[in-house]
Amino acid sequence: MYLVKRNNWNNYNGLPRLLERFMEDFGKYPVDFEEDSVAWSPRIDVKETKDAYEVMADLPGLKKENIEISVHENVLTLKGERKHEEKKEGENEYYMERSYGSFCRSFQIPSKVKSEEINATYKDGVLQLRLPKAEEAKPREIQIK
Repeated sequence: MYLVKRNNWNNYNGLPRLLERFMEDFGKYPVDFEEDSVAWSPRIDVKETKDAYEVMADLPGLKKENIEISVHENVLTLKGERKHEEKKEGENEYYMERSYGSFCRSFQIPSKVKSEEINATYKDGVLQLRLPKAEEAKPREIQIK
């Protein structure tokens, strides 16, 4: 029989020790990420205007050929991959913060859009999308008779 000490989460006296144990164990066990796992996630802004939804995504370092955009049944999906630069002979990597790999972000759009009129531009690492609303989704004023 094993006895396990339980931390009382109502007081945070055990939290510093828990973090200390985590840091001690960090790096002891290798992590094997699958090739298609999500390694990073871009920052996204979504806003609604009277006529459209507008999306801005920060995608620094990506080529537009490595970005996929789709809309299906009111779900907007952005996919892409930022590839790691090949290490050159004689170079040593001392510190790396930038993330590499694939990402996939999906957003539910509250109403129908004109998918044939979606406009996408990519400049200076920022993807801008304009998704025009379908006529039945646009707000309209109703006159009282």
